[in-house]
Amino acid sequence: MGAVKLTKNDLKKQKDQLRQFERYLPTLQLKKQQLQMVIMKSAAELEKREKEYFSMIDGLDDWVAVFAENTAFDDGKKIENLVIPDRVVCVRENIAGVSVPVFKELTFREIVYDVADYPLWVDEALVRMREISRCNALLKTLRNQVELLNRELRLTSQRVNLFEKVKIPEAKENIRKIEIYLGDQQTSAVVRGKIAKKKRQGAAV
Repeated sequence: MGAVKLTKNDLKKQKDQLRQFERYLPTLQLKKQQLQMVIMKSAAELEKREKEYFSMIDGLDDWVAVFAENTAFDDGKKIENLVIPDRVVCVRENIAGVSVPVFKELTFREIVYDVADYPLWVDEALVRMREISRCNALLKTLRNQVELLNRELRLTSQRVNLFEKVKIPEAKENIRKIEIYLGDQQTSAVVRGKIAKKKRQGAAV
């Protein structure tokens, strides 16, 4: 900030700024609290979904033997060719003033296969693979959500600190300096006025 002018106009300007800062600060503090609560909730949801995902992965241990049969299929008929993610469907929602993606669905390419070419376990395996892919897409969206919210929290915290520790104290100090200066000027003017009055009275005698 530039040097403060010790004038009544600048005093008014500093007081107006101080009122503005003090009015805006509670809004920032409230937003900071909201973001902290939402981040805690999103982080808890992320942790829950991660456990579900790893549980799904661990559940594949029972399928190791049957998945070994996958190597016997022709390259064009491998199981992974039957489950191909197509599009992650998300919507944007405003959470605590932040536009974040919210997962809705993971779509897959329509792939038609002849059931006669595969053993019975393949149908169930495809369901499992789709569930894992959906959960993985959800996790990526949640991580993005938490990252965006954390970024906004950092910016909001910086603004709160700027107002609390810099702008408001600075404005108060400037007001104090200007009021002291103007008070001194007023006192000096009164003293000069009295001296001039005495001189005039002395000259009139």
